[in-house]
Amino acid sequence: MVDTRGQLYTIEGVAAALIMLASAYLVVNATSIYTPGDTHISDMQLEVLGNDALVMMNTATNATSESPLQAIVETNNGNAFGQMYNNIVNNRTGQDQDHVQFMANVSYVRPDNTVNSTTLLNMSRPLSGGEHAVHVSEWVIVKAGDPENPFPRNRTELVEVYLWRD
Repeated sequence: MVDTRGQLYTIEGVAAALIMLASAYLVVNATSIYTPGDTHISDMQLEVLGNDALVMMNTATNATSESPLQAIVETNNGNAFGQMYNNIVNNRTGQDQDHVQFMANVSYVRPDNTVNSTTLLNMSRPLSGGEHAVHVSEWVIVKAGDPENPFPRNRTELVEVYLWRD
């Protein structure tokens, strides 16, 4: 009963078993990629919310007036920024407010080519280190001739906001 057909079936069975094991190994490794849940989705949503709030604040009501963000930056009014930005990002349709916290900085280049960075709003609540903050920014044009702008022509200032959820 010992012949070459039995050996051929044995080799074919071992080869098939190895192919099935290799296929199962590749399938299991391909489908078990671990991602950190939905944190990237909530970060993207928070970034869009913060960016939309800055764009809304930097939109003038008509072509001849300045935007609220432009007026805030020209006067360096951190309280007005904090109140307006807080009303936009923490607004909900229900009774309770959202819990988005933020801090804001303004940066611009001086005539001597040095960068001046000032805090527009320190923090609505201090960071404890466990939050996952996102960064949004918006360019604002500051007009020449204002008392706060000693420069001979218009300049742009960068408003940067870091946002996080409680």
